[in-house]
Amino acid sequence: MGTAVRERAETKEGLAEGQDLRSWIAMLRAAGELQDISGAEREKEIGGIVDIYQRRIGNKAVLFDDVPGFPRGHRILANILTSVRRINLTLGLAADASPIDLVRYWRCYMKEARAVPPVTVTRGPLLQNVHSGGAIDIFKIPVPRWHEHYGGYYIGTGDMVIMRDPDTGWINYGAYRVQAQGPNVATVMCSKGKHGDLIKRRYHERGKPCPIAVVCGMHPALFMIAGLEIPYGRNEYDAAGGLIGEPIEVISGPRTGLPIPAHAEIAFEGFIHPNDVMDEGPLGEWTGYYAGGLKEEPVIRIETFMHRDDPILLGAIPGIPPDDDSFYRGTYRAGAVWNQLEAAGVPEVKGVWAHAAGGSRLWLTVAIKQQYAGHAKQAGLIASQCHAGAYANRFVVVVDDDIDPADMDKVIWAMCTRFDPREDMETLRGCWSTALDPMAYDASDPRNARVVIDACKPFKRRDTFPRVVRVSDEVEAQVRAKFSDVLPR
Repeated sequence: MGTAVRERAETKEGLAEGQDLRSWIAMLRAAGELQDISGAEREKEIGGIVDIYQRRIGNKAVLFDDVPGFPRGHRILANILTSVRRINLTLGLAADASPIDLVRYWRCYMKEARAVPPVTVTRGPLLQNVHSGGAIDIFKIPVPRWHEHYGGYYIGTGDMVIMRDPDTGWINYGAYRVQAQGPNVATVMCSKGKHGDLIKRRYHERGKPCPIAVVCGMHPALFMIAGLEIPYGRNEYDAAGGLIGEPIEVISGPRTGLPIPAHAEIAFEGFIHPNDVMDEGPLGEWTGYYAGGLKEEPVIRIETFMHRDDPILLGAIPGIPPDDDSFYRGTYRAGAVWNQLEAAGVPEVKGVWAHAAGGSRLWLTVAIKQQYAGHAKQAGLIASQCHAGAYANRFVVVVDDDIDPADMDKVIWAMCTRFDPREDMETLRGCWSTALDPMAYDASDPRNARVVIDACKPFKRRDTFPRVVRVSDEVEAQVRAKFSDVLPR
């Protein structure tokens, strides 16, 4: 596991504020970014409210309490990262930093690959309530039916699923969906080829059960790492420590020995036995459709259930984009595409944005400062096929550097006024996609088609193209200096 062991007598909330969900909630409350909601029931109302809040980027996070049938203080937090401002606050950036500033942060984070190993502690708030045997009941947590046609109660949406490679001891955690099936039974869905699926298979090929731990409430920075494409063999805890700038404090699971965040709100551990499966789903996915159906998925036989006093369930709910499941990943993905464009030799990339309406995958916009004829098409084709941009992509639009790629009005304006459908569009067929893509060729052959659009000024006309109707930078600076008290930012 690569962790240093140390004793800690202190277990007070706030000891490690950078990894405590409650300190994050307090920060949001102080910033005016949190909405408290009391009395919503879990079958339809909580999911319905979250769906409404997710319809617009920038709506507040929502914290539910007084859920009928459950003790006061057993809370649910959702709509956590559907805001550039809240992502900035989570990462310690200036709250009002621009979307492209956030993408630049991710670019630097990936280039630096900062790693701070976790430390094992013997005590922590998670251990305030530890249940085993017949005392296990994960339905003590008010898990909602997040959307009315869901096949059940998904306790794991904003989660961490932790496993250990049986050969190397490498610890991996990822954000895989987990359905509560009974008091001590859950199912986990890992897409084929994902790290969790590969690890599970290694145990089962030897006829052994796979140890697993599921964390359902944690600081959003830890959840962010769970949803990112951390390279195989690299410990996500190291990456999370690098993100928040301090070691993640972990305890050893009583039955599995897996490292579990000591400041987590809710966690359980157990084993996935070979050939032990159960019906799972349907779940509405990040494309905005119930595309996966009802399938058999691996069963987790729970042996330890832990939670803090007054536990808080974290929800990151997929649905019609923008949604909590994919928006924050788009800012990371944009940074990754930008880095990979530069690595491929594409010069003068000035910005990349993965648009929320495409689930942060289906639409990419790339801004460049044109250097030569064909530069825009080169950038678009590479963005559509580089590793970070290729999966389930549908549109790549390349714009000039006077267009903010995160401003969709300006992107569409460029498409309407600088794009010639006869010359500036390429259609690519047979590309990498997913069965969750409702327009993939078919579920057994998940490929799709996509277009690359050059919405830049024609290169040979860039100096004679009609002048843009906009005040000059010099005049704007002069006006803002004189009338700053009455002008919008």
